[in-house]
Amino acid sequence: MAENNGASRLTYFLIGFGLGAVVALLFAPKSGRELREDIAEKTRRGLEKAQETYEAARERAKELVETGREKVSALAEEARERVAESRERLSAAIEAGRQAYREEKWKAEAQG
Repeated sequence: MAENNGASRLTYFLIGFGLGAVVALLFAPKSGRELREDIAEKTRRGLEKAQETYEAARERAKELVETGREKVSALAEEARERVAESRERLSAAIEAGRQAYREEKWKAEAQG
């Protein structure tokens, strides 16, 4: 959520910066052609910067997704191992109980 807040602030900053640049150009003492060229150049630079920011954010998102997948995979593997261990212990306990029952039954039959 903090990253989203930072991204929102960056977006608002870039929008404000762009609007401020356009207003500054409109009030600059230049001919219409020069003004249009300046606006086009500033717009082009702004779009390039936005594209760079987008690409960087996209790469970071890919890294975060991959890290998340790795962590989930590791947790799932650990959970499978723990379930298998628990299953083995339960099976061993059941078998030990059966064996103890058989031994006690055999003793009782031998005495009786």
